[in-house]
Amino acid sequence: MKTFGVLLKNELKLNIRNMNMVIFAIIMPLVVLVILGFIYGTKPATDSAAYTFMEQSFGALCTISICAGGLMGLPLVVSDYRERKILKRFQVTPVRPFKLLVVEFIIYVVYCLASMLTLVPTAMLIWNVRIRGSWFAFLGSWLLTMVSTLSIGMMVGGIAKNSKSASVIACILYFPMLIFSGATLPFEVMPAAMQKIVSTFPMTQGIQLMKSTFLGWPMDNVLFPIMVMVAVTVVCTGIAVKFFRWE
Repeated sequence: MKTFGVLLKNELKLNIRNMNMVIFAIIMPLVVLVILGFIYGTKPATDSAAYTFMEQSFGALCTISICAGGLMGLPLVVSDYRERKILKRFQVTPVRPFKLLVVEFIIYVVYCLASMLTLVPTAMLIWNVRIRGSWFAFLGSWLLTMVSTLSIGMMVGGIAKNSKSASVIACILYFPMLIFSGATLPFEVMPAAMQKIVSTFPMTQGIQLMKSTFLGWPMDNVLFPIMVMVAVTVVCTGIAVKFFRWE
């Protein structure tokens, strides 16, 4: 346990000093929120909607940090350690693959929490955003979305040969997820054919679940997105640990 604590402390310090995730996982979602807030303010999402555009978009905004951390930050850090032979040094210590991956996982959970703690009060105090559904259900859907997305990052980081291959895989996953899952481009404005395609993304399922729980929409098939994200988490975590490369 002491080894785990020391490793977590040191890795967190190194990660914060790098500043990349501070910018992309904490500052960027807040900037997007502020820009959308000044453009749309408290305007209703549609002519007949009982909620505002900001309320409809809030769940998606909360996933920007998840996407940045899970699909870019985590896999690139682990693969960079592999390329620089740092993992090879860890191999002769008590640090096991699962412990190392959990440490990196927790670091990006911290970033996601920090982002949420900046977005919520800003949206509520400035643009009067309020939850229409259940905070418990919304936070549960956010947690599941975060865990499933970070597990994908663990898988990529665990098996990528080097930082170059990890970067390519991360970009292939990151940009489609960020643009087409509903995190930036609203799912509702996409053509029906595209909606069917992007519905296969686990993050799409997570964002739709978060939006429904935040706005209090009825959820007829809530088990499907939950099962998808749980399955992704189990499979990706298992692959990351079983096929982890030290070098």
